[in-house]
Amino acid sequence: MPHFLVATTDDEPGVLNRVTSLVRRRAFNIHSLTVGPAETSGTSRMTMVVESDEAGALRVASHLEKLLNVLKVEVLSERPSVVRYLALLRVSAPVATRGQVLLVGNAFRAQVVDVAEDSVVLECSGSAEKIAALAEALRPYGLLELSRTGALAMARGTLPSVVPLRRAATEFSPLAMSV
Repeated sequence: MPHFLVATTDDEPGVLNRVTSLVRRRAFNIHSLTVGPAETSGTSRMTMVVESDEAGALRVASHLEKLLNVLKVEVLSERPSVVRYLALLRVSAPVATRGQVLLVGNAFRAQVVDVAEDSVVLECSGSAEKIAALAEALRPYGLLELSRTGALAMARGTLPSVVPLRRAATEFSPLAMSV
């Protein structure tokens, strides 16, 4: 079963490598990984999809929380959440079939982001199933290229999320230990 883990981390070089290495060492496969700036300056938000049972997902989250640069981790399979993917699709669209391609895109609420002489690029967001269905619907017209993001996920509602794990800098200081 896929589990969505959202980690807020320091935005520093090497954090992504430490997080993915930890997950790999625990023998979990990351099916999807999306990283970008978070709402607070100097932090990043990582959304990971791991295939596991619930106990395995909780174990991964527990190990992630131990990393110094990880501020908090949420396992979104434990609460209502919103999950979305984004895709760009380049489709062959000569003048003769362009109208049909645009109608198919419109049925999936895809936006036209580029029009060339012989192709169009559509942007679509939604569930993984919606994007897969759009790709299949456009395949007969000539799907030239497909680029999609990993999952983006966020808990629903205003319930407090996991308490940040920000550790005091002195906690790890050699000077603090010798006092």
